[in-house]
Amino acid sequence: MAIPGKERQGPCFWCFKALKWIPVLFIVTIVVWSYYAYVVQLCLLTVEDVTRRVLYLIFYHVFFFMFCWSYFQTIFTDIGTVPNKFIIPDNVFEAYMNNVDNFEAQNSILENLAKRLPITNITVNGGVRFCEKCRVLKPDRAHHCSVCGVCVLKMDHHCPWINNCVSFTNYKFFVLFLAYALTYCAYIALTSLSYFVSFWKGDLPGRGRFHILFLFFVAIMFGISLLSLFCYHCYLVIENRTTLEAFRPPNFRNVGTDKYGFHIGKFNNFKEVFGENCSTWFLPVNTSLGNGLEYPVHSRLHASSYHSMDTTQNSSGDGISYRQWHVDEDQEGLLRPNYDDENDSI
Repeated sequence: MAIPGKERQGPCFWCFKALKWIPVLFIVTIVVWSYYAYVVQLCLLTVEDVTRRVLYLIFYHVFFFMFCWSYFQTIFTDIGTVPNKFIIPDNVFEAYMNNVDNFEAQNSILENLAKRLPITNITVNGGVRFCEKCRVLKPDRAHHCSVCGVCVLKMDHHCPWINNCVSFTNYKFFVLFLAYALTYCAYIALTSLSYFVSFWKGDLPGRGRFHILFLFFVAIMFGISLLSLFCYHCYLVIENRTTLEAFRPPNFRNVGTDKYGFHIGKFNNFKEVFGENCSTWFLPVNTSLGNGLEYPVHSRLHASSYHSMDTTQNSSGDGISYRQWHVDEDQEGLLRPNYDDENDSI
């Protein structure tokens, strides 16, 4: 989870922090009730055929486990931190603030810092992307989250239902959470449909019939909502975009705005999120490619980076460029929060 600066940790901070867990507790309550309604009221007390009951319970628990696992990973995976090399030194920041009325002078100061960093994205005005609150140069695709209070690597959006940002570190988990939540709802709706019909015919005795009635309605309601969201994020995955980039395409140095700048082919886009090993694609374990700082771009954008002239490019033969700095290892330690160093929490 994101850890704001220590100066914000007053009584109001802890109160607001507790309130942010209400949507998560609501979802957990619904899931716990659905478990009781399905396992106890439907399978154990209503389904009479033993074989059907056993099959219902086996498949239900598989979907339930995968749903809970992916949801847990989405909530509790740290969003990562911008490494120290992106932090603006105090003397440089002071010089920047002293030229507040001179955009060219300010941008020149930031440009000198950006030359040593793998940055390709710029602002709509052509300046270096910079976060004044965190005092860092923003890595490509990173944005500041006002809720988390930090700059987030490859930020997609802040989701109140997980009390966390959807970002580079947990985007795979989020997509799998949507997939398994949708599967969970669809499975409940399909297997309880016949008993829902029996309820309206008056053939379903016992008080548990009301649990089954509401279980079917809740599964359908959440399933419809999840279907549209899941389809949208599947589209974003194969297009290699975030929700923010879908509304405002990234701006590349010497190229301009290009919504296909990070598009490296649909299958390669998929592997960037889910990894190379197909056996782990549908497991909520960390297999995403890269380090959250640099991303492969189309060959037409080679000149957009400061490092484009002195960094070897590996081409796959289809117009895709994979920089050698795009590695899987967490060499900067950016995916692990360091609470001892205040700068590392930025």
